[in-house]
Amino acid sequence: MSTTTTTTTQAADNADLPGFPGTRSARCPFDPPAEYADWRDAEGLQRVLWHGNPVWLVSRFADIRAALSDPRISADPRSPGFPVSPMNAAGENTSSAFPRMDDPEHARLRRMLTGDFTVRRVNQLRPHIQELVNGFLDEMISKGQPADLVTEYALPIPSMVISLLLGVPYADHEFFQQHSAVLIGRNSTAEEKSAASMALSRYLFDLVASKEREPADDIISRQVHERVLTGEISRQTAVVNAMGLLIAGHETTANMIALGTLTLLENPGQLGRIRDTDNPALVANAVEELLRYLTIPQDVVARVATEDITIGGQLIRAGEGLMMNLTAGNRDERFFDQPGTFDIDASTRGHLAFGYGTHQCLGQSLARAELQIALPALLRRLPGLRLAIPMEQVNFRHDMTVYGVHELPVAW
Repeated sequence: MSTTTTTTTQAADNADLPGFPGTRSARCPFDPPAEYADWRDAEGLQRVLWHGNPVWLVSRFADIRAALSDPRISADPRSPGFPVSPMNAAGENTSSAFPRMDDPEHARLRRMLTGDFTVRRVNQLRPHIQELVNGFLDEMISKGQPADLVTEYALPIPSMVISLLLGVPYADHEFFQQHSAVLIGRNSTAEEKSAASMALSRYLFDLVASKEREPADDIISRQVHERVLTGEISRQTAVVNAMGLLIAGHETTANMIALGTLTLLENPGQLGRIRDTDNPALVANAVEELLRYLTIPQDVVARVATEDITIGGQLIRAGEGLMMNLTAGNRDERFFDQPGTFDIDASTRGHLAFGYGTHQCLGQSLARAELQIALPALLRRLPGLRLAIPMEQVNFRHDMTVYGVHELPVAW
């Protein structure tokens, strides 16, 4: 058989594969697409199309943990066979960011940033986060109702916090939010993503230069003076790492605040317990359950096998791509009791909302603190909080790699 015939046959076979991510039901917007349960329960792994690439979809909890802890599974987009998305197809330098590297270089660069995101460091920030939360609540209430909880509360809180940590002027937050929305938009073209990436890069290169001249007590200043000027990393690496932290630092937590609030509004009994408790352990467990139940990263954990490997009984050849279906893994009844039920008393130990293994989310302690502060403060300050539109009119982020809501009109 000729190469042309083989390629045509493969393309025809791939065309019959289901697409990933799937479509969530409008009647159950908090639940994963229905087919995820079938894929999780089937033998082996499901073959799907992601941005036109055939990849193995890993949907079981145990299989995801196994894949993400196996050194034969690479996170580096430069590895042969790594599934191509509009992001890396556009030439965007994600490969130079530490989350897109393999150990030991990944571990080396990650260690340079861990000190700013430890539990101890985050706990020191909690009083300041509380002040910011109170201030944004004051502003939202003063503007009157109805209000869009996303723009008035959910987005400003993590945007302000990560801006302060990095040393980025919060006055430029709209610029970052506009371009980061393009970068994580599932319908954005490669050209649009490339333009957004270039705009952010130019801004951050200028900021790095200014921090070199006038350092302050922030992450970018420390990276420049302790790492760049000593020759440990390049300015490009400092810029790419700052961009990754900036985007991840506000997009994910903002969507969790808004979507978590909506989930609680749909579960008023559990909302009332969080609003009325003075037990931080209850609030902390409720946040973990929200993280597990919602699992907002839809299709962000792509990998490729560097050697032949078997996962979940499925042989994966070297050079074949994989996608971690975290949403399905966090609804796996093999590891969670009644995973389809939202229960703030449930045991959520080991959930996958922040990934797993050496690449687990660097900022998870910060995200937890922001959620543990922002959600109870909102509910206590506005005990009559309610949706200002019918539930069926809520505009969910089906078009983004990070799930959530585009707007959330509320009244009180």
